[in-house]
Amino acid sequence: MHKMKINIREVFTIKEKKICAKIMATSDPWVTLGITQNEMIKKVNDRLLEVYIVENDKDIIGTFALQTKGAFNGYLKSIAIKKEWRGKQIGRIMMDFIEKRIFSLSPNVFLCVSSFNKKAQNFYQKLGYKKVGVITDYLVEGYDEILMRKTVGPIGTITKNIN
Repeated sequence: MHKMKINIREVFTIKEKKICAKIMATSDPWVTLGITQNEMIKKVNDRLLEVYIVENDKDIIGTFALQTKGAFNGYLKSIAIKKEWRGKQIGRIMMDFIEKRIFSLSPNVFLCVSSFNKKAQNFYQKLGYKKVGVITDYLVEGYDEILMRKTVGPIGTITKNIN
């Protein structure tokens, strides 16, 4: 059996950012929340974010955006995988990369998952994320976001290690 080669790299070109925005805008939770591709383009151009693409030998198959700067760093802002690539362990590969990147900067990884997205909630729980709160009507009225956290220690541990 041929092993699939996956590459994850940061995005810098406008063309790639548009592809990322399209992947996000055509996936849940953004479809259910009514967030358009134009709104996603604004999000992927946020200077506080690092935006990445996930590609195989032929195609971009997924994307994610991390907030690594500013007051709320260590935050997985968004993640999406093309429909035909779901269920093939791509999400787990992405999360391994995300956790390595964020844990190199902070002892906490935060993410929000929509209350209606039970499959994603289960996925994150299996990876060790714990529910730390609910933000009502956060993205759009009528839908809650569940704030989840995975930690390797208190926030002060990273500062002690840096100094």
